[in-house]
This record gives sequence, structure tokens and C-alpha cells, in this order.
Amino acid sequence: MGLNLEYIDGQTPLDENEIHGLKIPSITTKGELDEMEQNNIEEAQLWLLGRKLNYQQILTLEFILSLHKRMYGNVWNWAGEFRKTDKNLGIPFFQISTELKKLLEDTKFWIENNTYNPDEIAIRFKHCLVSMHCFSNGNGRHSRMMADILIEKVLKKEIFSWGMSNLSKENDIRSNYLKAIKLADQHDYSELMNFARS
Repeated sequence: MGLNLEYIDGQTPLDENEIHGLKIPSITTKGELDEMEQNNIEEAQLWLLGRKLNYQQILTLEFILSLHKRMYGNVWNWAGEFRKTDKNLGIPFFQISTELKKLLEDTKFWIENNTYNPDEIAIRFKHCLVSMHCFSNGNGRHSRMMADILIEKVLKKEIFSWGMSNLSKENDIRSNYLKAIKLADQHDYSELMNFARS
């Protein structure tokens, strides 16, 4: 029967090879997939609880890849691997590693020099990360978790609320989130910062 996926605004379709990476053949609907992914993400959140991490540990390619694997590894074979094809958004796949290294170095500089306030550092990092679209799936959720890790473990502030909603579902809160992302694309981070704390 296979997996039947219907995408909502802002989601990137998986190609055939990526869909074949599904580890659980009994999943046939988007709802079932969302539930399995959410269970996996909650396991990753539990793993993070009480774990002491500094920014030198967090701001590495290894950590970014391992977090994605922890979030999606029960569901997808390619979890924790950079995408290998171009998508309808994001940078060309062959530039991901290079551009991500630049972002990690920039973010270390922002932290060490207090270039921005803590919320803005985490939000700028999150936005740049999601804009690259490093993975075949889960970029939004992964970038939000990375921002939460950065704000809590390194910058010592409360994690973000992200509109207190499941942003994988089509609703007004998701629409507001996507509008804030589009403004951040124009280098205006104020709405995304407000949304993250709403």
C-alpha cells in the first residue's frame, strides 16, 4: 500500500528514495507518521533532560547530526544524514557542510562577544539552520530544538514556547510562524523572536 503523504504549506516533499527510508512499513498515513515522529522526538527530549552541554559541544556538525538521528532515527533510515538531493527550498545539498560550519563559527562568535541578546542569538541560529534545510525531513522541528538547547544550556534562559502549538499541523499559529520566518528571511528577526516567546 505504501505511505500516503499530503503536505501542508511550508513542508518539503520527500522523494521516492527518501520515502523508501521509512523503517516502519505499517505506517500508511501522515497522521501515523506524525505520531511516530513525535514519539521519537519526545525520546530525544528525555535524553537531553539534565544533560550538561556547553556551546563547544553543541555547535558542531557531529552534534547537529546526532540530534537529528536521536529525533528521527526510530522512523527513518536516513536520520542524522545530510540530504543528498536539492529541494524546493534550502541551499544546494553539496554546500550544506561548508555553510553549516560557517554558521557554527558565526554563532560561537556571537556568544563569545555578546553580539546580540540571548534570544536573538538563538533565533538567528535557528533561522539560518532551517533556511539551509540540511535534512530530508524534520528541519523545522530540529532547528527549534537546537534553539531550545542553545537558549537553555548555553545562554541560561528559559526554552522557547513556539506559540505553544504543534507547528506540524495546519492552523493560524503555523501561519504566523511561517510569516515570521519569511520576515527573518529579510533579516527582520523581531516577529520570530516574539513568536518564539508567545
